[in-house]
Amino acid sequence: TALSELTTGRPDGPTTNTSKIKRIVYLIVSSFAFRIFGILLTFVDLSLIITDIVVSDSMMYIPLEYRSVSLAIALFFFMDVFLRVFIEGIRRYFSDIFNSLDAAIIVVTLLVNIAYIFYDFKVLKDFPKLTIILRPLRLITLIRVFHLAHQKRHLETLTRRMVSGNKRRYKKDGFELDLTYITERIIAMSFPSSGKQSFYRNPIKEVVRFLDTKHQNHYRVYNLCSERAYDAKYFHDRVRRYMIDDHNVPSLSEMVAFSKEVKEWMAQDEENITVIHCKGGKGRTGTMICAYLLASEIFATAEDSLYYFGERRTDKSTSSKFQGIETPSQNRFVGYFAMVKNTYNLTLPPMKKLTMEKIIIYSIQGNGNDLKVQIIMQRKPVFFCSASKNSRIVHDAETDRVIINLSNCPPLYDEVKVKFLSSSDLPKYYDDCPFFFWFHTSFIQNNRLYLSRSELDNPHKPKAWKIYRPEFAVEVYFDDVI
Repeated sequence: TALSELTTGRPDGPTTNTSKIKRIVYLIVSSFAFRIFGILLTFVDLSLIITDIVVSDSMMYIPLEYRSVSLAIALFFFMDVFLRVFIEGIRRYFSDIFNSLDAAIIVVTLLVNIAYIFYDFKVLKDFPKLTIILRPLRLITLIRVFHLAHQKRHLETLTRRMVSGNKRRYKKDGFELDLTYITERIIAMSFPSSGKQSFYRNPIKEVVRFLDTKHQNHYRVYNLCSERAYDAKYFHDRVRRYMIDDHNVPSLSEMVAFSKEVKEWMAQDEENITVIHCKGGKGRTGTMICAYLLASEIFATAEDSLYYFGERRTDKSTSSKFQGIETPSQNRFVGYFAMVKNTYNLTLPPMKKLTMEKIIIYSIQGNGNDLKVQIIMQRKPVFFCSASKNSRIVHDAETDRVIINLSNCPPLYDEVKVKFLSSSDLPKYYDDCPFFFWFHTSFIQNNRLYLSRSELDNPHKPKAWKIYRPEFAVEVYFDDVI
């Protein structure tokens, strides 16, 4: 598709034998082992060059095997360049000045090594002038230090690829960024970083260069991270911020405000684009982008918008791992927003106040006496209970349930987070707790909320299924506040 070519430089379509071969070669030369091996060979090569200069000046004999090793290393790097040209094409590869310089250095050092191999034959040693000519060439080979710097550049790019996994990346025109065009005017990306973090995430200066090159004066950036920021001057002060915690949800009012803001910005100029990011450019980013897709009527249902975002953010040519919104609460809130759009015409639903009366946990290990429950509203803890405080915990062994009867729960309204803590061996995942979930009181029907394992944050992850059985679920009962 045109969108795929916009992002990756290659269309999504049937693959030819040549493209399959290129893909295999790409996986080899871009592998972590291949790059580390290349860096080690560069160090070995530089050591051989320095030894050559020192030993030659002392008139000691250098064995032919030494020359052969140096030649083999030069041939390895020549083959590396040849394979990269095969993958990217001559014009694209050599459009990068660093690639051109590196290729020139590799060719020169290869020719120097070949010259030395021939010089080691006794016949050529009888020509004194040849010795005078070859001696300065030893110094020329020290420019391989630049090649080491180029190898470091490859390693940084590879590290960023490994961190981003199989998220669709922008790989065109000399850019290599964890950045995806979800639509022609909506971009999702990971956090633009500086310092040490830029080694494995998008370097902020490269992101700025990309946006100034491709969309100069026509972009706005949204930072959805509550935990980290950067100087808005990088992006010419065109940065908006929504404070959302990692692996958590925005409020419905934030989703409405965001979608309206983006629609207004897009309407100002048909060239305007919007760039949205959180840390990884997936969960919080996807939640807000899906809200915009629904608000702008690109999609009518939450399911369609969620599926589309996941398809666009995932590079299936690398792996089949899904790179869409995986956190159940984030999926739930996209569903809520679809109702806000379709039922309430982008106005917030009427406020509903409830108190939480009872929590039933199905198929949990143990009797539940070590469980603690924390309720958070408007980013502040409003209630806490344990076996000895504000609750009575009953373990029903026959039905494999733990029933927590709450007392003194305050009125709850709008977005509510329920967080379960434990002093047992239950592993902690996101949010430093065994499991949690978000809900919105306005969408609670019949004063009951039932969430299966796949609808709870943390137990939804396959790595947690050894602890949480398929029957694991949480059921909550409420009372109306009169």
